[in-house]
Amino acid sequence: MANLWDIQLRGLRIGYGDTVVLDNVEASIPGGKITVILGGSGCGKSTLLRHIIGLQRPMAGRIVVGGHDIFSIPAKQFRRIRRRMGVLFQDGALLGSLTVAQNVSLPLREHTALSDDSIRRVAVHKLALVGLAPFADYYPTELSGGMRKRAGLARALVTDPPILLCDEPTSGLDPVSAAQMDALLLDMKSRFPEMTIVAVSHDLASLGAIAEHVLVLHQGTLLYTGDLAGLHASDNPYLHQFLHRKGTPETDGQAPKGPEVALPETALDEETQTLVRAALAAWV
Repeated sequence: MANLWDIQLRGLRIGYGDTVVLDNVEASIPGGKITVILGGSGCGKSTLLRHIIGLQRPMAGRIVVGGHDIFSIPAKQFRRIRRRMGVLFQDGALLGSLTVAQNVSLPLREHTALSDDSIRRVAVHKLALVGLAPFADYYPTELSGGMRKRAGLARALVTDPPILLCDEPTSGLDPVSAAQMDALLLDMKSRFPEMTIVAVSHDLASLGAIAEHVLVLHQGTLLYTGDLAGLHASDNPYLHQFLHRKGTPETDGQAPKGPEVALPETALDEETQTLVRAALAAWV
């Protein structure tokens, strides 16, 4: 398979402003496989995905996609590579004013000169792949959460991308819908064996169902990279804790304690209350 697109993370440091979220990340995401980026809430999974897409520039290091360092190449070439990435966002990110078929066809309508009839046929075909062809002319609000995610997957696939990036594909879904999403990703991998699929998740059931390669993020760095068997064989305490859903001794049986918050000593002053009431009255 000569067309496999791998993703190399080299000495990567990423974050927001002066805040470092992940540092010294060295990993290879193999082409043609399903890789799951795993970790607890707030560990930097979605932040890493945003950098791979090219929505944010890293503080240091390189991201090499299909042999191209995406932040050192000319802007035109960078845009061409990014067009080759399909993205499934957490909530599907569908536009409520468009039908499902119009949402799916949006990339083709915006960036190609295909006829309306051709675009419609492609959109319905992609919807058929995810079991939603009968709902092509429904609006997103008329679909369930799982159906909206499947429609988002159809849109991510509409340009036949060599890389599919999925941000929490099973989050917010009931167990049956989550299992259906896992089955869809496996079906896509079967239909398009050269496709590189990267899924950000903390869903252990999904991990066991789809992962061929795993990256685990913890405390600002990459804790593990390898296959699923190696992950389960690891004697790392955090990995054991995460995979077996165990709390730390300090927090077992306790609600997490939040930061101290300074409460105002007095009620809102009358002048401010009057201004707020007037502003709200004018608005409504």
